[in-house]
Amino acid sequence: MERRDAAGLLGLVAAVVEKLDDELVELRRDLHRHPEVSWSEQRTCDQVVAHLERAGWQVTRMPRSGVVADLGHGATTVALRADLDALPVPDLTPHPWRSSVDGVAHACGHDVHTSALVGAAHALGEIHAQGLLPGRVRLIFQPAEEVMPGGAKHLISHGALEGVDRIFALHCDPSVDVGAVGLRSGPITSAADRIDVRLEGSGGHTSRPHLTGDLTFALAKITSELPAVLSRRMDPRAGVSVVWGMLRAGSAPNVIPDHGIASGTVRILDAEAWASCEAVVREAVLDIVRPYGVTASVDYLQGVPPVVNDRLSVAMVASAADDLLGLHHRTEVEQSLGGEDFGWYLEHVPGAMFRLGTRTPGGPRFDLHQGDFEADEAAVGFGAQMLAGVALNALTSGK
Repeated sequence: MERRDAAGLLGLVAAVVEKLDDELVELRRDLHRHPEVSWSEQRTCDQVVAHLERAGWQVTRMPRSGVVADLGHGATTVALRADLDALPVPDLTPHPWRSSVDGVAHACGHDVHTSALVGAAHALGEIHAQGLLPGRVRLIFQPAEEVMPGGAKHLISHGALEGVDRIFALHCDPSVDVGAVGLRSGPITSAADRIDVRLEGSGGHTSRPHLTGDLTFALAKITSELPAVLSRRMDPRAGVSVVWGMLRAGSAPNVIPDHGIASGTVRILDAEAWASCEAVVREAVLDIVRPYGVTASVDYLQGVPPVVNDRLSVAMVASAADDLLGLHHRTEVEQSLGGEDFGWYLEHVPGAMFRLGTRTPGGPRFDLHQGDFEADEAAVGFGAQMLAGVALNALTSGK
């Protein structure tokens, strides 16, 4: 397909999305009002299915949760993925569409992701209805991105990637202005694992630590020394980071407890280091506690791999951004230590995740996973255009 024909398709994408803008924003508000945590996204799936069927897609409800839909014909299949789940945090935003579910909110922007992919579905559906879709597109509305190891593995095991040649996704970025996108070739997120270290000892009185295992002191050594050990045992270029989110031991100031736990995350920039980190952690924990007369057990959950963007796929995103958003509306972003289970898809097929700007220019910068997170709602339309546009670019590239 010649470039002028591709440009015409992108113009049609923009027109369809603009016509649906109010409806897409209202969908986003509806999803925001009714957030559902991981593996519970049934109402959200119902909303998605209604839109997809209206747009002419062949829709499949996945076991447990999630939706996969297909459209078009041809030798090349491009997949687009959005995540569905909300977070177990309270909604602190002031809007009429704030969460109606106590303690649950779309604080990571998945309502934006889902609404944007629905918008792309309508645009691609119109192109297909006119006989202009140059291949096959699969939409993956994925549950449970917010839990480890993530819903991506569940959908992959049920065939979501069968026949797929390339896959794309977006993620809200409150550091990028709305109307712009952030791109990066290579790793754009890190691996993220969970670690729980449980200690047990005989317990005793704080006046006689020499007669018992000083479990609290040993727990403190774990929290401070494990990161230090990893900084020497692992390649420093791998960017291994251990951060503790929970410490629990004891109930009185003069009692040495007989059990305690330290829980946190291990984040790693490099995929090779990720593969070897668990063994180093387990060995280091045992060495650290050995002098203190306590026993240690380690629960290590290997969560998600880094998201490593394919260079050609990033070029397809960049081309769509230039055509749809205009020159100078894309920026290069740094690798994040955040985890994303989109990395599981990229273990099977090439693809890319890009950052969708959600910050109102000149407005406050919100952080993800916080109850006060807000996204400029214009991001929904821009995201819809970008997802449809990059799918068309990938289908027309012939690669």
